[in-house]
Amino acid sequence: MLTICVYCASRERIDQHYVDLARAVGDELARRGHALVSGGGSVSCMGAVARAARAGGAYTVGVIPRGLEAREVADTDADELIVTTDMRDRKAEMDRRSDAFLALPGGIGTIEEIFDAWVSRSLGMHDKPVVVLDPDGVYDLLRAQIDDLVTRGFARAAARDALVWTTTLGEAFDALESRPAAFAPTVGEVLEAQP
Repeated sequence: MLTICVYCASRERIDQHYVDLARAVGDELARRGHALVSGGGSVSCMGAVARAARAGGAYTVGVIPRGLEAREVADTDADELIVTTDMRDRKAEMDRRSDAFLALPGGIGTIEEIFDAWVSRSLGMHDKPVVVLDPDGVYDLLRAQIDDLVTRGFARAAARDALVWTTTLGEAFDALESRPAAFAPTVGEVLEAQP
């Protein structure tokens, strides 16, 4: 069993297609016997993935900052609901509790979260799988931008490849369940990442 952190949208004004995708992720997570860590909201995709996971018998942990409890309508049905002081504490708690990370289509918060998990992995700070499930190309331009950074020499191909892109549920969960080889950054990349 893995504890899988799912990053996804909490905005309610998105196409139902994405909420349905989140629900399918929760169903599959439970079917495969995993636990869920989510952002602790009960609306939109975030709520859909948690409800579906619980309905399938999965253990769910929600982690929400105090300032978002009302805005994202805290998931009080979670097996554990952890209220943090701010977004940085939220991410740290989600990271600490997770064995793998999965990003669904989402907004700037979702992008920031997956980049944080991906950069930490590419710097060798963890070896947990970091996977994007993007069945209809929401992140195509972002993916092209990352490829361009490699082409221009700003990132190594190995760093780019530490983030796994998938288009189907099966591919995504197979990638989450595999333990990728440890990623060893160069000394220059470690120094470049220092504040």
